[in-house]
Amino acid sequence: MKIAVFLPNWIGDAVMATPALRALRDEFSSAEITAIQKPYVAEVLNGLDLVDHSLDWVSEKSLKTQLQFLRQLRQERFDLAVLFPNSFRSACLSFLAGIPRRVGIQRDGRGWLLTDVLPAKDRSTPYPAMDEYLRIAAHLIGVESPDSKAGSGLSRKMELAVTEADRQRWVSFWNKQSAEFKRHPLICLNPGGAFGAAKHWPVAHFAKLAQRLAGELQRSVLVVCGPAEKEEAVQIVEQANHPLVTSLADEPLHLGLTKAAIQQAELLVTTDSGPRHFAAPFDVPVVTLFGPTHIMWSETFYERGQHLQLAMDCGPCQQRVCPLGHHRCMKDLSADQVFDTVVSLLGQQRSKVA
Repeated sequence: MKIAVFLPNWIGDAVMATPALRALRDEFSSAEITAIQKPYVAEVLNGLDLVDHSLDWVSEKSLKTQLQFLRQLRQERFDLAVLFPNSFRSACLSFLAGIPRRVGIQRDGRGWLLTDVLPAKDRSTPYPAMDEYLRIAAHLIGVESPDSKAGSGLSRKMELAVTEADRQRWVSFWNKQSAEFKRHPLICLNPGGAFGAAKHWPVAHFAKLAQRLAGELQRSVLVVCGPAEKEEAVQIVEQANHPLVTSLADEPLHLGLTKAAIQQAELLVTTDSGPRHFAAPFDVPVVTLFGPTHIMWSETFYERGQHLQLAMDCGPCQQRVCPLGHHRCMKDLSADQVFDTVVSLLGQQRSKVA
Protein backbone atom coordinates (compact mmCIF):
# COMPACT_ATOMS: atom_id res chain seq x y z
CA MET A 1 0.00 0.00 0.00
CA LYS A 2 1.27 3.47 -0.90
CA ILE A 3 0.06 6.49 1.05
CA ALA A 4 0.57 10.15 0.17
CA VAL A 5 0.27 12.46 3.17
CA PHE A 6 -0.13 16.14 2.32
CA LEU A 7 1.51 17.96 5.22
CA PRO A 8 0.33 21.30 6.63
CA ASN A 9 1.94 24.38 5.11
CA TRP A 10 3.34 25.86 8.33
CA ILE A 11 6.27 24.62 10.41
CA GLY A 12 4.35 24.65 13.68
CA ASP A 13 1.38 22.86 12.14
CA ALA A 14 3.69 20.20 10.72
CA VAL A 15 4.91 19.52 14.27
CA MET A 16 1.30 19.42 15.50
CA ALA A 17 0.57 16.84 12.79
CA THR A 18 3.19 14.39 14.11
CA PRO A 19 0.76 12.65 16.53
CA ALA A 20 -1.55 11.91 13.60
CA LEU A 21 1.41 10.76 11.51
CA ARG A 22 2.47 8.44 14.33
CA ALA A 23 -1.04 6.97 14.47
CA LEU A 24 -0.96 6.35 10.71
CA ARG A 25 2.55 4.90 10.84
CA ASP A 26 1.53 2.46 13.59
CA GLU A 27 -1.72 1.47 11.89
CA PHE A 28 -0.21 1.04 8.40
CA SER A 29 3.16 -0.30 9.48
CA SER A 30 3.83 -2.12 6.21
CA ALA A 31 2.71 0.76 3.98
CA GLU A 32 5.03 3.05 2.05
CA ILE A 33 4.27 6.58 3.29
CA THR A 34 5.36 9.65 1.33
CA ALA A 35 5.07 13.20 2.66
CA ILE A 36 3.97 15.86 0.17
CA GLN A 37 5.32 19.08 1.63
CA LYS A 38 6.40 22.65 1.07
CA PRO A 39 10.26 22.75 0.95
CA TYR A 40 10.58 24.84 4.11
CA VAL A 41 8.61 22.22 6.05
CA ALA A 42 10.86 19.34 4.98
CA GLU A 43 13.36 19.67 7.84
CA VAL A 44 10.65 19.31 10.48
CA LEU A 45 10.45 15.53 10.03
CA ASN A 46 14.19 14.94 9.57
CA GLY A 47 15.42 12.11 11.77
CA LEU A 48 11.96 10.65 12.43
CA ASP A 49 10.57 7.36 11.11
CA LEU A 50 7.09 8.71 10.41
CA VAL A 51 7.45 8.72 6.62
CA ASP A 52 9.54 6.73 4.15
CA HIS A 53 9.93 9.36 1.44
CA SER A 54 9.12 12.99 0.80
CA LEU A 55 8.29 15.11 -2.23
CA ASP A 56 8.63 18.89 -2.25
CA TRP A 57 5.64 20.71 -3.67
CA VAL A 58 6.07 24.36 -4.67
CA SER A 59 2.58 25.49 -5.61
CA GLU A 60 3.75 28.95 -6.71
CA LYS A 61 5.85 27.60 -9.58
CA SER A 62 4.94 27.81 -13.27
CA LEU A 63 2.16 25.78 -14.85
CA LYS A 64 4.78 23.64 -16.59
CA THR A 65 6.42 22.81 -13.26
CA GLN A 66 3.05 22.01 -11.72
CA LEU A 67 2.21 19.64 -14.56
CA GLN A 68 5.56 17.92 -14.14
CA PHE A 69 4.87 17.45 -10.43
CA LEU A 70 1.40 16.10 -11.18
CA ARG A 71 2.93 13.62 -13.63
CA GLN A 72 5.35 12.53 -10.90
CA LEU A 73 2.46 11.93 -8.49
CA ARG A 74 0.58 9.90 -11.10
CA GLN A 75 3.67 7.76 -11.68
CA GLU A 76 3.84 6.97 -7.95
CA ARG A 77 0.44 5.26 -8.19
CA PHE A 78 -0.59 6.06 -4.61
CA ASP A 79 -3.51 4.12 -3.12
CA LEU A 80 -4.49 6.70 -0.52
CA ALA A 81 -4.15 10.45 -0.10
CA VAL A 82 -4.38 11.94 3.40
CA LEU A 83 -5.04 15.68 3.25
CA PHE A 84 -4.06 17.59 6.38
CA PRO A 85 -4.34 21.01 4.67
CA ASN A 86 -7.90 22.22 4.11
CA SER A 87 -7.05 23.77 0.76
CA PHE A 88 -8.92 23.19 -2.49
CA ARG A 89 -5.54 22.98 -4.23
CA SER A 90 -4.35 19.92 -2.29
CA ALA A 91 -7.64 18.10 -2.94
CA CYS A 92 -7.52 18.98 -6.63
CA LEU A 93 -3.93 17.76 -6.94
CA SER A 94 -4.70 14.40 -5.33
CA PHE A 95 -7.80 14.04 -7.55
CA LEU A 96 -5.90 14.84 -10.76
CA ALA A 97 -3.10 12.47 -9.67
CA GLY A 98 -5.63 9.65 -9.87
CA ILE A 99 -5.29 8.59 -6.23
CA PRO A 100 -8.33 6.36 -5.71
CA ARG A 101 -9.01 7.17 -2.04
CA ARG A 102 -8.77 10.79 -0.87
CA VAL A 103 -9.48 11.67 2.75
CA GLY A 104 -9.91 15.18 4.13
CA ILE A 105 -12.15 17.74 5.80
CA GLN A 106 -14.86 19.54 3.84
CA ARG A 107 -13.53 23.04 3.18
CA ASP A 108 -13.44 25.50 0.28
CA GLY A 109 -16.11 23.58 -1.65
CA ARG A 110 -13.76 20.66 -2.23
CA GLY A 111 -15.98 17.84 -0.97
CA TRP A 112 -16.68 16.51 -4.48
CA LEU A 113 -12.94 15.94 -4.95
CA LEU A 114 -12.74 13.64 -1.90
CA THR A 115 -13.88 10.07 -1.41
CA ASP A 116 -13.95 10.30 2.40
CA VAL A 117 -15.40 13.66 3.43
CA LEU A 118 -15.16 14.62 7.09
CA PRO A 119 -17.61 17.38 8.09
CA ALA A 120 -16.10 20.77 8.83
CA LYS A 121 -16.56 22.34 12.22
CA ASP A 122 -18.01 25.77 12.85
CA ARG A 123 -15.02 28.11 12.87
CA SER A 124 -16.82 30.64 15.04
CA THR A 125 -15.70 28.45 17.95
CA PRO A 126 -11.91 27.90 18.01
CA TYR A 127 -10.66 24.32 18.17
CA PRO A 128 -7.16 22.77 18.13
CA ALA A 129 -5.59 22.10 14.74
CA MET A 130 -3.84 19.11 16.29
CA ASP A 131 -7.18 17.44 16.98
CA GLU A 132 -8.30 18.04 13.40
CA TYR A 133 -5.27 16.12 12.14
CA LEU A 134 -5.99 13.37 14.67
CA ARG A 135 -9.64 13.35 13.53
CA ILE A 136 -8.49 12.40 10.03
CA ALA A 137 -6.21 9.69 11.41
CA ALA A 138 -9.01 8.37 13.65
CA HIS A 139 -11.31 8.09 10.62
CA LEU A 140 -8.75 5.98 8.76
CA ILE A 141 -7.98 3.79 11.75
CA GLY A 142 -11.63 3.33 12.66
CA VAL A 143 -11.72 4.80 16.15
CA GLU A 144 -13.51 7.73 17.76
CA SER A 145 -12.18 11.21 17.01
CA PRO A 146 -10.21 12.94 19.80
CA ASP A 147 -12.93 15.51 20.47
CA SER A 148 -15.71 12.95 20.91
CA LYS A 149 -17.11 12.18 24.33
CA ALA A 150 -15.64 8.70 24.18
CA GLY A 151 -12.22 9.96 23.06
CA SER A 152 -10.06 8.15 20.54
CA GLY A 153 -7.21 7.00 22.70
CA LEU A 154 -4.83 8.51 20.13
CA SER A 155 -1.84 10.24 21.69
CA ARG A 156 -1.29 13.99 21.42
CA LYS A 157 2.44 13.54 22.00
CA MET A 158 4.36 15.50 19.35
CA GLU A 159 7.66 14.21 17.97
CA LEU A 160 10.87 15.78 16.69
CA ALA A 161 14.42 14.57 16.23
CA VAL A 162 17.85 16.13 16.12
CA THR A 163 20.02 14.54 13.44
CA GLU A 164 23.77 14.07 13.65
CA ALA A 165 24.21 16.97 11.22
CA ASP A 166 22.07 19.13 13.52
CA ARG A 167 24.21 18.14 16.52
CA GLN A 168 27.35 19.11 14.65
CA ARG A 169 25.82 22.50 13.84
CA TRP A 170 25.09 22.97 17.53
CA VAL A 171 28.58 21.86 18.61
CA SER A 172 30.13 24.27 16.11
CA PHE A 173 28.13 27.15 17.62
CA TRP A 174 28.69 26.05 21.22
CA ASN A 175 32.45 25.77 20.82
CA LYS A 176 32.62 29.45 19.86
CA GLN A 177 31.02 30.60 23.11
CA SER A 178 32.89 31.82 26.18
CA ALA A 179 33.55 29.60 29.18
CA GLU A 180 31.26 31.87 31.21
CA PHE A 181 28.39 31.47 28.73
CA LYS A 182 28.76 27.68 28.75
CA ARG A 183 28.82 27.56 32.56
CA HIS A 184 25.18 28.62 33.06
CA PRO A 185 21.84 26.97 32.22
CA LEU A 186 20.52 28.03 28.83
CA ILE A 187 17.26 29.83 28.08
CA CYS A 188 16.21 30.32 24.46
CA LEU A 189 14.18 33.25 23.17
CA ASN A 190 12.26 32.94 19.89
CA PRO A 191 11.02 36.25 18.41
CA GLY A 192 9.02 36.91 15.29
CA GLY A 193 6.46 34.85 13.45
CA ALA A 194 5.67 34.17 9.79
CA PHE A 195 1.96 34.85 10.40
CA GLY A 196 2.51 38.60 10.42
CA ALA A 197 3.69 41.61 12.40
CA ALA A 198 0.82 41.35 14.89
CA LYS A 199 2.40 38.27 16.49
CA HIS A 200 5.68 40.06 17.21
CA TRP A 201 6.62 41.01 20.75
CA PRO A 202 8.63 44.29 20.79
CA VAL A 203 12.41 44.03 20.51
CA ALA A 204 12.81 46.28 23.57
CA HIS A 205 10.69 43.87 25.63
CA PHE A 206 12.76 40.88 24.53
CA ALA A 207 15.96 42.80 25.33
CA LYS A 208 14.77 43.72 28.83
CA LEU A 209 13.71 40.14 29.48
CA ALA A 210 17.12 38.89 28.32
CA GLN A 211 18.84 41.36 30.66
CA ARG A 212 16.86 40.16 33.66
CA LEU A 213 17.32 36.47 32.81
CA ALA A 214 21.08 36.94 32.50
CA GLY A 215 21.59 39.42 35.32
CA GLU A 216 19.15 38.20 37.96
CA LEU A 217 18.81 34.48 37.20
CA GLN A 218 22.37 33.96 35.94
CA ARG A 219 21.14 32.25 32.80
CA SER A 220 22.82 32.23 29.43
CA VAL A 221 20.34 33.57 26.88
CA LEU A 222 20.29 32.53 23.23
CA VAL A 223 18.04 34.25 20.70
CA VAL A 224 17.14 31.72 18.00
CA CYS A 225 16.03 32.96 14.60
CA GLY A 226 15.30 32.19 11.00
CA PRO A 227 16.26 34.43 8.09
CA ALA A 228 13.20 36.65 8.65
CA GLU A 229 14.08 37.23 12.33
CA LYS A 230 17.83 37.68 11.90
CA GLU A 231 17.85 41.49 12.22
CA GLU A 232 15.44 41.31 15.13
CA ALA A 233 17.76 38.87 16.93
CA VAL A 234 20.75 41.15 16.38
CA GLN A 235 18.82 44.11 17.82
CA ILE A 236 17.76 42.14 20.90
CA VAL A 237 21.37 41.22 21.67
CA GLU A 238 22.57 44.78 21.08
CA GLN A 239 19.93 46.31 23.33
CA ALA A 240 20.37 43.69 26.06
CA ASN A 241 24.09 44.49 26.09
CA HIS A 242 25.05 41.63 28.39
CA PRO A 243 27.88 39.07 27.95
CA LEU A 244 25.49 36.19 28.66
CA VAL A 245 23.13 37.19 25.82
CA THR A 246 23.84 36.13 22.23
CA SER A 247 22.01 34.89 19.12
CA LEU A 248 22.24 32.50 16.19
CA ALA A 249 22.23 35.42 13.73
CA ASP A 250 25.89 34.97 12.75
CA GLU A 251 25.49 31.23 12.14
CA PRO A 252 24.41 29.55 8.88
CA LEU A 253 20.71 29.49 9.72
CA HIS A 254 19.08 26.09 9.64
CA LEU A 255 15.89 24.71 11.15
CA GLY A 256 17.90 21.78 12.53
CA LEU A 257 20.16 24.17 14.45
CA THR A 258 17.12 25.79 16.05
CA LYS A 259 15.80 22.37 17.03
CA ALA A 260 19.17 21.43 18.53
CA ALA A 261 19.37 24.70 20.48
CA ILE A 262 15.90 24.33 21.97
CA GLN A 263 16.58 20.69 22.84
CA GLN A 264 19.53 21.88 24.98
CA ALA A 265 17.56 24.65 26.70
CA GLU A 266 16.28 24.75 30.25
CA LEU A 267 13.31 26.79 29.01
CA LEU A 268 11.99 28.54 25.90
CA VAL A 269 10.23 31.93 25.73
CA THR A 270 8.52 32.37 22.37
CA THR A 271 5.90 34.14 20.34
CA ASP A 272 3.11 32.04 18.86
CA SER A 273 5.27 30.89 15.94
CA GLY A 274 6.52 27.60 14.54
CA PRO A 275 9.55 26.98 16.81
CA ARG A 276 7.24 27.33 19.81
CA HIS A 277 6.25 23.73 19.12
CA PHE A 278 9.86 22.50 19.26
CA ALA A 279 9.78 22.62 23.07
CA ALA A 280 7.14 19.98 23.81
CA PRO A 281 8.69 17.11 21.79
CA PHE A 282 11.95 17.64 23.70
CA ASP A 283 10.12 18.04 27.05
CA VAL A 284 11.41 21.60 27.46
CA PRO A 285 9.24 24.04 29.49
CA VAL A 286 7.88 26.87 27.34
CA VAL A 287 6.27 30.27 27.89
CA THR A 288 4.27 31.34 24.82
CA LEU A 289 3.30 34.97 24.24
CA PHE A 290 -0.06 35.34 22.49
CA GLY A 291 -1.39 38.54 20.98
CA PRO A 292 -3.84 38.48 18.03
CA THR A 293 -4.35 34.71 17.86
CA HIS A 294 -6.75 32.62 19.91
CA ILE A 295 -4.88 30.14 22.09
CA MET A 296 -7.24 27.28 21.29
CA TRP A 297 -6.37 27.17 17.54
CA SER A 298 -2.85 25.96 18.38
CA GLU A 299 -3.49 24.34 21.75
CA THR A 300 -1.37 21.21 22.26
CA PHE A 301 -2.26 20.40 25.90
CA TYR A 302 1.42 20.37 26.87
CA GLU A 303 1.71 20.19 30.66
CA ARG A 304 5.01 22.08 30.86
CA GLY A 305 3.75 25.01 28.82
CA GLN A 306 2.47 28.36 30.07
CA HIS A 307 0.42 30.74 27.90
CA LEU A 308 0.36 34.52 28.38
CA GLN A 309 -2.30 36.65 26.73
CA LEU A 310 -3.76 39.99 27.78
CA ALA A 311 -7.53 40.35 27.86
CA MET A 312 -8.33 42.95 25.19
CA ASP A 313 -11.68 44.33 24.05
CA CYS A 314 -10.46 44.11 20.47
CA GLY A 315 -9.04 40.62 20.51
CA PRO A 316 -7.98 38.08 19.78
CA CYS A 317 -8.63 39.47 16.31
CA GLN A 318 -6.75 36.86 14.20
CA GLN A 319 -5.34 39.67 12.02
CA ARG A 320 -1.80 39.64 10.62
CA VAL A 321 -1.40 43.38 11.27
CA CYS A 322 -3.16 45.24 14.08
CA PRO A 323 -6.28 46.74 12.41
CA LEU A 324 -6.42 49.52 15.04
CA GLY A 325 -2.74 50.42 14.72
CA HIS A 326 -1.90 50.30 18.44
CA HIS A 327 -0.83 46.62 18.82
CA ARG A 328 -1.54 46.82 22.55
CA CYS A 329 -2.13 43.07 22.85
CA MET A 330 1.66 42.61 22.55
CA LYS A 331 3.06 46.01 23.54
CA ASP A 332 1.22 46.04 26.88
CA LEU A 333 2.49 42.58 27.76
CA SER A 334 5.52 43.67 29.76
CA ALA A 335 8.92 42.05 30.11
CA ASP A 336 8.39 42.01 33.87
CA GLN A 337 5.20 39.94 33.49
CA VAL A 338 7.01 37.44 31.30
CA PHE A 339 10.00 37.33 33.66
CA ASP A 340 7.72 36.54 36.61
CA THR A 341 6.11 33.73 34.61
CA VAL A 342 9.53 32.30 33.75
CA VAL A 343 10.55 32.35 37.42
CA SER A 344 7.28 30.66 38.39
CA LEU A 345 7.59 27.95 35.72
CA LEU A 346 11.22 27.22 36.62
CA GLY A 347 10.15 26.94 40.26
CA GLN A 348 7.40 24.48 39.35
CA GLN A 349 9.89 22.33 37.48
CA ARG A 350 12.32 22.31 40.42
CA SER A 351 9.57 21.34 42.88
CA LYS A 352 8.52 18.42 40.66
CA VAL A 353 12.10 17.16 40.49
CA ALA A 354 12.47 17.47 44.27
